[in-house]
Amino acid sequence: MTTQSGNSADDAFWRRPTGPPADSPESTAESATPPPVRPGIHYPGPPPSTSPPPGWRPPLHVQPAPPRPLPAQDHAALDVEEGSARTLTYGVGLVGGAVVLVLMCLLCSRALF
Repeated sequence: MTTQSGNSADDAFWRRPTGPPADSPESTAESATPPPVRPGIHYPGPPPSTSPPPGWRPPLHVQPAPPRPLPAQDHAALDVEEGSARTLTYGVGLVGGAVVLVLMCLLCSRALF
């Protein structure tokens, strides 16, 4: 927890002023008025853009070759391979689950005895 050390000279430099300066005309006013607008600061906006002249692009001499056709797919073979991959995935998951189950049973039996 921090506590104030009073109004030391070091702290006074970093404190925000509580009101208008004593020598300003606003210090005598009853109500707070917005600060005056600075007449020297004006943003004119972004500079105007100019369009490029016609024909500014370089000429195109080489035309790329059309894409090659993709090879035909054997949907029946893809379905067979997908089924075997699914069987392998399920088998690995079942073996992993069985190993975890056996290890949990061993750890729980050791904790009971």
